[in-house]
Amino acid sequence: MGPWHWLLLLPLLAPAPRAQQQQFMEYVERRITLLEERISQWHDQSSRYSTELRDFKNQVLGMLEAAEKEREAMRAEAESAAVRVDRLEREVDYLETQNPAPPCVEVDETLMEKQVATAKQRKNEKYTKLTDCSDTIASVRAMKILKRFGSTSGLWTKDAAGTSEKIYVFDGTANDTVYVFPRMREFTLFSATRKAARIKLPYPWVGTGHLVYDGHLYYIRQQGPSFQVIKFNLANKTVVDSSVFPAEEQIPVFGLSPFTYIEMAADEEGLWAIYATKEDEKNICLAKLDPSSLDIEQMWDTPCPRENAEGAFVVCGALHVAYNTRLPSRSRVQCVFDVSGTLAPEDAAHVYFPKRYGSHSSMKYSPRERQVYAWDDGYQIIYRMEMKKKTEL
Repeated sequence: MGPWHWLLLLPLLAPAPRAQQQQFMEYVERRITLLEERISQWHDQSSRYSTELRDFKNQVLGMLEAAEKEREAMRAEAESAAVRVDRLEREVDYLETQNPAPPCVEVDETLMEKQVATAKQRKNEKYTKLTDCSDTIASVRAMKILKRFGSTSGLWTKDAAGTSEKIYVFDGTANDTVYVFPRMREFTLFSATRKAARIKLPYPWVGTGHLVYDGHLYYIRQQGPSFQVIKFNLANKTVVDSSVFPAEEQIPVFGLSPFTYIEMAADEEGLWAIYATKEDEKNICLAKLDPSSLDIEQMWDTPCPRENAEGAFVVCGALHVAYNTRLPSRSRVQCVFDVSGTLAPEDAAHVYFPKRYGSHSSMKYSPRERQVYAWDDGYQIIYRMEMKKKTEL
């Protein structure tokens, strides 16, 4: 086909590219139109979302401002309530101190006859004091709640006779591992026991009446119906001595602490044991122990009842028994028995322990520091005591 043939076909082929171009342009315009519509939708949605976000932000800011105002109002109400509670407690303390405590002894013929017989039997057994201590408790000067550690019942204390700053913790009423913290700081600051050494005892203890005295641990072990006092050397971790406590048919010494049968105590005079028996199941008994041999030097039947008693300690030869109720309330020393007879019961101060939780499971008096280490429903508390001379009361 020659060149002239192409010239004849050129007019027939020319419309085809123009039609394709037109279709392509229409396609491009449609795509651009769709893209513009989508951009417009995105712009509208973005504008709406920005408006909603701004409205939500303003709403949150308003709620935060309202919450801050409510928090300030609640804090002001709490401070006002605390002031009213403190005022009420001071008024209650005043009223309670104005009302005499109920008598510790039931006045009946049987008890009177028994007291007379006991007095006749022991009229020559006058206690000879080892020291010139003539102090007695006047009031609780301060209370400090250190922390919450361990079970609801337990014991914590220092060495009542030595100068060590170690803290000994007995968690629970039946165990064989004692936690020993090097100082009060480690016990207070750390919640776990990783800062404490552990002493595993050869026999498990029972109750919360144990005592650390002059480098030794005196703790109670139950063996069948009888109870043993174990003397354990804390330095070399060995049992130095043990003795079956010479009392028959023992019962829990405190009505509110059914797990404690013997309460070991220490004061300026030495070592004591507080206990109770079925022979006189209503009242608490007291015994003076020889720390070296664990022999009983002397025993007393006290007029202090077991009912509602939760703890006891000895100060300058005088037994102080704290009472409570089965419902949580404040404790109060309602019975004081002085073995030397130099402190009349009516002259003893019936002090209050302003606790806030349940019932004390242990109360350990430190004659060196003049304070009581108490365990109250898992909280460890220190009561600092204000002392006075017996002749000043």
